[in-house]
Formats: sequence, structure tokens, C-alpha cells
Amino acid sequence: MSATRPAWARELLVSAAAVVLALAVGAVLIVVSDAEVLSTWSYFFSYPPDALSASWSAVSDAYGALFSGAFGGLRQLAETLVQATPLICGGLGVSLAFRAGLFNIGAQGQLIVGALCAAWVGFTLHLPPGLHVLVALVAGVLGGALWGGIVGVLKARTGAHEVILTIMLNYVALYLLQWLLTTNAFQRPGRNDPISPVVDGSAQFPAIPGSRLHLGFLVALLAAGAVWWLLTRSTTGFQLRAVGANPDAARTAGMSVGTAYTLAMLGAGALAGLAGVQQVLGTNSPLTDGIAGTVGFDSITVALLGRASPVGTVVAGLVFGALNAGGLQMQLQTQTPLTLTTVLQATIVLFIAAPALVRAVFRIRGEGTGAVLAKGWNA
Repeated sequence: MSATRPAWARELLVSAAAVVLALAVGAVLIVVSDAEVLSTWSYFFSYPPDALSASWSAVSDAYGALFSGAFGGLRQLAETLVQATPLICGGLGVSLAFRAGLFNIGAQGQLIVGALCAAWVGFTLHLPPGLHVLVALVAGVLGGALWGGIVGVLKARTGAHEVILTIMLNYVALYLLQWLLTTNAFQRPGRNDPISPVVDGSAQFPAIPGSRLHLGFLVALLAAGAVWWLLTRSTTGFQLRAVGANPDAARTAGMSVGTAYTLAMLGAGALAGLAGVQQVLGTNSPLTDGIAGTVGFDSITVALLGRASPVGTVVAGLVFGALNAGGLQMQLQTQTPLTLTTVLQATIVLFIAAPALVRAVFRIRGEGTGAVLAKGWNA
């Protein structure tokens, strides 16, 4: 492929190729995990059509069910969008930090704190519809921003490494949630298990009748638009990108690197907190110690696949939302283990982290993810 392609086009090709390679690896796993199909390979050299036909049927049926479960109808499409919504918000938080040269591993903790704040407002305060959901949303975003801002301030003032800080704060947030769910302020009356009340209907995002798709998806798209504007059209965004590309040069130019780190982590935490808001106000889930699931960690994968760009993050979130939504249908129809979707996600990350391999397989020229990382994700 031509080396004259724009950098963003080459990066997009590498991401798409990584997904294709992951699906190829998944196809091999589908074949080797099916005893009936595997048995046909024992006499492959005697009669190849049996093995090839059985393998093609197994793979096409599994991936067909996966696609059908994700896009087979309006209900399936709505579920894909619901699954993608928190991933988009969390991925945007990780991407924003990347652009400032920070590796935000703390989206999980920021999401938990955001969910805590939004849920508390949702089931404790009793406000008019419209106002209630707005106050709960703001509370969740501010909670996530506060949790992320702690990292930014410590990084700016003490030089502490953000990876260590965010990992440790993930545990603090989780154990804080577990403790709060045993207190009268958060535990559901009449229950002994750690579960909160469900937020009031006035604090829930309006949903399309007959589906779980809610207004939060549009909020996630607006957040992506806001991040795009911040990074490409604002002075603050220019400073964040400059610090991410070369903090020493930015400092020489008169920019405050510490301020940039703090602002980046405040914004990253706010976006991850918005993912927590989606969990409790969108899907109307009560708080439990599993409210975050793996969304915070999956958000890192989404940001990697999306090349830390707002548009790419939205697309990557939709891809992972489709995998999550279609995985159950794949298991029900073809008895393919649901964990295959997790393997696919992990394999995508593996290939994203090895861009030289992907470029070699598909003969894609140009810089890969490693070069982008080295330049602060500004290539």
C-alpha cells in the first residue's frame, strides 16, 4: 500500500487489520474447540473437503450468530448501542489522557466513583423530572473528575507515576464502594446483601419503549464531539497535545506541564465518571460491587483500538459493544463459549500492540502504534 497515505488512514488500516486477524484467530479456536469438526481433520489428507466444509460451517455459523445477535434487528442493534455507550465514555477518558502523554489505567475507579455519586443523587434526592437526571449526571461527572484529578495533582506536584496512582486508586474506589454498600446511606432497606436502591424514575435516562436504548447514547456522542472540539479547536487542547508530544519542549515554550497533566486527568476522570453515570441512570442498575464490571479496563482496549481519537474511540466502542451484545446469541445458537468474545477482544489488543506484525501480514507501510505511543499519541 502506498506510503503517501495520511497517517490517520494508515493507523485506521492497522486497526481494521488487527480486528481481521483477531477474527481469524477466533476461527481457529472455534474449529479446535469443536470435537466433531476436529475429528474430520484426522483424515484431512485422505479427503480434505470434509474438514474444510465442517470448519467453514462451524466458523460461519458462529460468526453469523454473533453478527445476528449484534445487528440482526432493531432490538439487537439497540442492545449493541447500549453495550457500547459506557465503553465510548470510558474510552474517551483514556484517550484524552493519552493525548497528554498520560496512561490512565484508572478508568475503572473513576467509573465506580461516578456511579456512586450519580446513584446517591438518584435515590436520595427527590427532584422534578428533567432536573433530577441533570443533577445526577453532573454529580457523577464531578465525582469521576475528582477521582481523576487526584492523580493529575499528584503527578504535577510530586512527579508520581500515573500508572501506579491510577491502579491503586482503582482498589480504593472498589473497597470504598463495598464498604458504603454496608452503610445505611447506600444499602437498600430490608436487605442484608450489599445492594443499593434503584434510582428514582425521574433520575433515569429516558429510553425507547420496548428496548434498553436510552438517551445516554446521545450523551456519549455529545461527549465525543466535545473531546474532538477540545483537542482540535481549543487552546487548551493544543497545550495538552503539545505536552503529550514533548513536555520539555512545551515547558520551554512557556506552557505549564503540571497544569496540563491536572486538566487532562480531570477531563479523563469526568469522562470515565460519565461511563458510571450510564451504568446507573441508563441501564437503571442498582449499585453492587460489580457495577463497573470490566468496563473500565475494556475502555483501555477501546482507546487503543480507536487510536486515541474521539471518532476512532466511538467506532471501537461500537465494535466492542457488538461483540458483547452478539456473544450471547452466538453461545445460544452454536454452543460457542461466550468467553470467545473475551478472547477476541484480548487478541485485538495483542495485534494492536504488535503493529509491525500486522503491517507485515497486510503489507501496510508507515508508522504503527508503537511510534504513536512514542510521540504521545499525536501522530
